[in-house]
Amino acid sequence: MAGLPDITITGTLVADPELRFTPNGHAVANFTVAANDRRFNREAGEWEDAGATFLRCSLWKDAAENLTNSLSKGARVLLTGRLRQREWTTPEGEKRQLFEVDVTEIGPSLRWATATITKATRTTAAGAASPAGVDPWASAPTAAGGAPVADEPPF
Repeated sequence: MAGLPDITITGTLVADPELRFTPNGHAVANFTVAANDRRFNREAGEWEDAGATFLRCSLWKDAAENLTNSLSKGARVLLTGRLRQREWTTPEGEKRQLFEVDVTEIGPSLRWATATITKATRTTAAGAASPAGVDPWASAPTAAGGAPVADEPPF
């Protein structure tokens, strides 16, 4: 199978998600999730945290707005997305790399919490609510040749 690896993560939001908008008006939320590596120490008979992995994440469009309206710092979340590796060189010449997740789905973990679900209403480009069962993203804007516009999500 070609493409980037799909992953599922259970973790904790380390800060409130940051919502911003692209020049074309598309919402994007950026946030960091901390995932702990817990292992059972048989000799001590207890669980131990082996450290945390911090992953930068991004989520686009209506889901980004729903996230920022629903979850905040400290929330335990389950998410799926595509893992990306980004590399760069600092002005001092040091090579750096970072793993990021392009999130496709996210929700609260219900292991130690409850959630009340409210179905979000979507709006069309004209600002009117779209009818139930209609996908407002079905006619997303494209550039010449059918490629997504530059500020569209990368998937």
